[in-house]
Amino acid sequence: MNFKEELEKKTGEVERILGAYLPKPEGFQSKVTEAMNYAVSAGGKRLRPLMMQESAALFGGAGEGLSCFMAAIEFIHTYSLIHDDLPALDNDDYRRGRKTTHVVYGEDIAVIAGDGLLNYAYETAFRAFRKAVTLEDYERTECALNILGRKAGVYGMVGGQCADLLAEKPETAVTEELLLYIHKNKTAALIQAAMTIGAVLAGADEKAVAQMERCAENIGVAFQIQDDILDVTSSQEVLGKPTGSDEKNHKLTYVAMHGIEESKRQVKALSEEAVGILRGFPHRNAFLEALVEQLIYREK
Repeated sequence: MNFKEELEKKTGEVERILGAYLPKPEGFQSKVTEAMNYAVSAGGKRLRPLMMQESAALFGGAGEGLSCFMAAIEFIHTYSLIHDDLPALDNDDYRRGRKTTHVVYGEDIAVIAGDGLLNYAYETAFRAFRKAVTLEDYERTECALNILGRKAGVYGMVGGQCADLLAEKPETAVTEELLLYIHKNKTAALIQAAMTIGAVLAGADEKAVAQMERCAENIGVAFQIQDDILDVTSSQEVLGKPTGSDEKNHKLTYVAMHGIEESKRQVKALSEEAVGILRGFPHRNAFLEALVEQLIYREK
């Protein structure tokens, strides 16, 4: 397998799915849908829809409804980036190598573009019911929707974002427990949603879904620690976004707490455990295993 060629091919498929589901900029709401399209079309790794698709493939593949959830999870991820970049939060002017949504469209439109993507994500996910054929399809779709809602909400990503913001306050006690809560929820929760939804839609049993959830937690935490490492060691030209923002915003990070070398060791340990879980299933997905390693040890 040529991983690079396969990645380009699969990423292209994800781009076509996103393009098919994005709303057209028209009518009186055209400015907000234009901003939504701008944010989504900025590119990126498309990690979450890819991992959802490959997790489904690990268990034999899923039906047509999978594409609805692939688009939905990328819309949710993109909304979170729009809001993260706002002056009230990280105050970043660049994302994926180009100006952030609030710089181009203003803070007001950026806020509602994020709101729009979040709502439109669920509208898109619900379309999976139209593609269901059997009662089992309906039940799997319902389960997937519950996972998506919880992992993206106050018991997942939003909860992690809240804890991350509070961790910047001088009155907040900085602990290892708080740091891991932030990483497991702000970053890992959507990766867990991607991998478990893929498994659920493909018919994996409860034990296998729980293993995928654990695998995805490791991937998400390792991914975030690597992101924190790159914020210190890389450059804006390589990353496509400003570096040093964690220190500027007094963010609680694994690097700030443990240093670069210990952070690298933790990334390695989490990565090895995650790949070990994937290799333990009856059927192997070599591309998914390579994708996990490539994403965790990325340089941008």
